[in-house]
Amino acid sequence: MRKKSNSSFIAFAFLLIMAVIWLVPLLYGLLTSFKSEMELMTAGFRVLPIEWVLTNYTELLLNNTSTPLVKWFLNSLFISVSHTLLVVFVVSFSAFAYSRLAFKGKKFLFSFLLGTMMFPTVVNLIPLYKIVDSLGWVNTPWAMIVPGAAGVFNIFLVKQFMDNIPKDFDEAAQIDGANDWTIFAYIILPLIKPVLLVVSLFSFTGSWNDFLWPSIVFNDIEKMPITPGLQLLQGMYQSQPTLLMAGALIAIIPTFVLYLFAQKHFLQSMSLSSGVKG
Repeated sequence: MRKKSNSSFIAFAFLLIMAVIWLVPLLYGLLTSFKSEMELMTAGFRVLPIEWVLTNYTELLLNNTSTPLVKWFLNSLFISVSHTLLVVFVVSFSAFAYSRLAFKGKKFLFSFLLGTMMFPTVVNLIPLYKIVDSLGWVNTPWAMIVPGAAGVFNIFLVKQFMDNIPKDFDEAAQIDGANDWTIFAYIILPLIKPVLLVVSLFSFTGSWNDFLWPSIVFNDIEKMPITPGLQLLQGMYQSQPTLLMAGALIAIIPTFVLYLFAQKHFLQSMSLSSGVKG
């Protein structure tokens, strides 16, 4: 019993330390964003602002001529939502095909698909850019929405979840005259909602936080998403860290709100994803 208590205490202490490591910079950035530039330069190191101001946020949100932060934010929102919907659509159908349908070379094709996960993402950047450029998608949202929609790991995750759903459901439906589409839409799809929620959360945050790829395919300031836009913000206001902090805080709002409201469902989905048995 004492050994178990010690293990629990060590685990709690470790998690507490990790939480502090993650939260302290975030909290400091939040407080800095409410400081004036003059205070930051003259007051020395202070955690709390002497005078709380909103000028950094009003400068970024209202002065759209020099800093199109709102435009970047809306671009990212459109791209991330569209990419997530496309991922769910493509992955659910692909996983159903590999899990439930019988076709020649299925095992070889799936093994080959998994093998592509061994290649680092940076290897694909040049050929992927050439494809996107040939399609005329440079400086368009499609350059971020379509690539990665058929993510191998997402297909693997959903397929493994489907494999644990008893095929007796399919056979019973086939006896009643159901075809593959009916089985997918009315039996499989409702049962895989938990794992699709996990895929959706990961896809949205991955698309929202992506920096390297949008930095390559976007060179039009008005059309780029917020992540590479923040880099330009650093160039515009390199001597004004309070503005940079405000911009960074605005950029993390969607993912923070998403996980805040979806945390309970996310944890339930993770437990269901690992707990379904055939």
